[in-house]
Amino acid sequence: MSNIIAIVGRPNVGKSTLFNRLTESRKAIVEEMSGVTRDRIYGQGVWNGYEFSVIDTGGYVKDSDDIFDNEIRKQVEIAIDEANVIIFVLDVTTGITDLDQKVASLLRTTKKKIFIAANKVDSNDRIGLSAEFWNLGLGDVYDVATASGHGTGELLDDIVKEFKSKTIESESDLPRFAIVGRPNVGKSSLTNALIGEERNIVTPISGTTRDAINTRYSSYGFDFLLVDTAGIRKKAKVNEDVEYYSVLRSVRAIENADVCLLMIDATLGLEKQDLSIYYLCQKNHKGIVVLVNKWDLMEKDTMTTKKYEDKLRKQLAPFNDVPILFISALTKQRIYKALETAIQVYNNRIQKVKRNVLNEVMLKEIEKYPPPAIKGKFVNIKHVMQLPTHAPSFAFYCNLPQYVTESYKRYLENRLRENFDFTGVPINVFMRKNK
Repeated sequence: MSNIIAIVGRPNVGKSTLFNRLTESRKAIVEEMSGVTRDRIYGQGVWNGYEFSVIDTGGYVKDSDDIFDNEIRKQVEIAIDEANVIIFVLDVTTGITDLDQKVASLLRTTKKKIFIAANKVDSNDRIGLSAEFWNLGLGDVYDVATASGHGTGELLDDIVKEFKSKTIESESDLPRFAIVGRPNVGKSSLTNALIGEERNIVTPISGTTRDAINTRYSSYGFDFLLVDTAGIRKKAKVNEDVEYYSVLRSVRAIENADVCLLMIDATLGLEKQDLSIYYLCQKNHKGIVVLVNKWDLMEKDTMTTKKYEDKLRKQLAPFNDVPILFISALTKQRIYKALETAIQVYNNRIQKVKRNVLNEVMLKEIEKYPPPAIKGKFVNIKHVMQLPTHAPSFAFYCNLPQYVTESYKRYLENRLRENFDFTGVPINVFMRKNK
């Protein structure tokens, strides 16, 4: 069994602060505002040699009219089902509230091991306030102060005793695919459609996803991490501090990804903000697949797809050697083709061309069209090699690298693309001085 801890409780009791403490990160957004954590957020921690995963959930609210509260409740229930150890966080400054009682009622239906974290015991006069939590009859009570870390060590000492194994399966070597785009284009709907469960909250309100969320996808022959991100807006439209940090995490998700699945809304077309995200992916040398979502809503004729794609490629120029797929997250149209394409782009990105093959092919292309002379000086390219970098990078060694023009570098890039499959992947071309 996996070592998985779920942190549950009503809103604003310190669950995300505890999550950050256990994972030694600042992965969960912490804000003095209820309902900030909306989706399940996953992290990893180590204690006394035991590795474990931690799930931070949204605050549990029952029988609420608020659309987010109802979605958060579902997330908590799924997290409880996934975990084998549960930390129920309570606030000693308020005692047991009606919402705490509702969470407790839910927890009584599970056979999972439960630990009660009585939070905010950060001064001597609060010691003993947690005594009433024993009346819930759910498990041992631990006085903690998540902000300072007080008491979390004793809590973890007992939690790790429940684990059967010291290690968890590593996901660090798995490909990372980040679903990126503007708010409300269907990123979370695509994630949910792919994994067949309501892993992420989906509502028609833009800005629903605030954190970048990792999901292990392992079925139909695929095995990778799928990262759903918060929608990225223009800076001028980012007002809340919480949303500002959400956007930062989306940018970081792009930086950490191998392939970015850029979703755009078919009914709106490619807008300036879509292009900004596209350039961000390109600037970070990530593999890119463009997904035109909501294609089921478009009126079509025999030329619709081709016209739309041709227009997109003109807008994406000069780097437009990317796969473009027309999908519908709602009807699941071509969503698995999107995964196949992402895998192909990932393989393109990590491929290494043999040095002898690279030189044989590219020196012939250079002989067909050598670099133009500058100021009467001729550039003589002797050999080429692929550099040991994450993204495809090639060094061309010559006598006068400073005289090679940008247009000729583009020629070399195009010949590389023509002879080797680098579809969906930005290429770096460097000119180096002969040794």
